[in-house]
Amino acid sequence: MGLRSWVPAEVDTTKPSAARVYDAYLGGGHNFAADREFARRAEEVLPGVTAASRANRKFLRRVVGFAAERGIRQFLDIGSGIPTAGNVHEIALQASKDSRTVYVDNEAVAVAHSELMLADVPQAAVIDVDLRSPGEVFSHAVTREMLDFDRPVLLLMLAVLHFVPEPADLGPLISKYRNKLAPGSMLAISHATGDHRPRAEEEGLVNLYATSTNTAVGRSRKQITALFGDFDLVAPGAVYVPEWRPDDGEAEEHPERYLFFGGVAVKTP
Repeated sequence: MGLRSWVPAEVDTTKPSAARVYDAYLGGGHNFAADREFARRAEEVLPGVTAASRANRKFLRRVVGFAAERGIRQFLDIGSGIPTAGNVHEIALQASKDSRTVYVDNEAVAVAHSELMLADVPQAAVIDVDLRSPGEVFSHAVTREMLDFDRPVLLLMLAVLHFVPEPADLGPLISKYRNKLAPGSMLAISHATGDHRPRAEEEGLVNLYATSTNTAVGRSRKQITALFGDFDLVAPGAVYVPEWRPDDGEAEEHPERYLFFGGVAVKTP
């Protein structure tokens, strides 16, 4: 299949994008030379960013499985990125054929590939909306058709909020999402942090992303934890992603090397 047969016409393949670079970190096939070169340079600037991205993807799978085991059948994935193995709807449907998933992204390649992948999957859909417009996310016809916000939803915001550099305080934005959720809903967040990293490494990665289509910013673990608001954090709380309910139950010796910090919290009545 030729490149232009699946790449939206407006996409500049010579400039890296966060979604395609993340796909490159994961070893996916929906990225271009500029994205792969960016990923290589990122690994030089901040060693371990590739391993961190893969750990974050494993975190996603554990979180969705955790929510599904506890009866959640609705999933809203904000900043879903480019489809790769172990997508949210695939994990959810393994638990129940009644599961429904809505993916949200505004990166053209991510949306185009999601549309192709979901063409024959009536239980899942993708919408092209910026996460900074929660009203548009919730009012979108597809969202309203697929999800019932009077019932519990797992809202995922994984490895995306660090691409919202302004406002510095994400609290008011995330609270709009939290307020829409019914009791029993869960909020999952992972976010890059420079805590436990040399400042030069964090600044180097931020400066590198400034040359892409997506600027980025790290936030402290305290700032990230605050995004859960008054939701109750699920044990083990807000931690580096390898520490969150690892499959083998074994503790990671140096979890702080994995860059992404976050957790899962429940909205109680």
